[in-house]
Amino acid sequence: MNVIDKARELGKLIQQDERFIRYAKAKLANDSDSELQEAIGQFNIVRMELDKEVSSDNKDDQKVKELNEKLRKVYSDIMSSPAMVEYNTAKAELDSMVNEVNVIISKSLEGEDPDTCDTSTGCSGSCDSCGGCH
Repeated sequence: MNVIDKARELGKLIQQDERFIRYAKAKLANDSDSELQEAIGQFNIVRMELDKEVSSDNKDDQKVKELNEKLRKVYSDIMSSPAMVEYNTAKAELDSMVNEVNVIISKSLEGEDPDTCDTSTGCSGSCDSCGGCH
């Protein structure tokens, strides 16, 4: 068996992992939640309106402020919905597992023993405040 075959085997194992299954279910739930999809659509519309207003030659600061507030409200509603909370939690857990796999592969490429290398990186799974992976 070669490396590519093992990678495919790993892919199958990942798809059987409870973290992947939870993520896939949460993603499907989000995709089929019409209220959530409508809110996401509204968010995108308000964001486009805001972008248009900000780049307008006759920018109305009051309108920009109102659109910003509306955008924050819609975003807050989206992110606090139970379906989105579940999705974000499931995604963070899956990302953490994938990061751990990546650390093992990276450290193996650096000559470390894949069976004993340290996989803790302090990574939260979110790239928002990340300074880069090891």
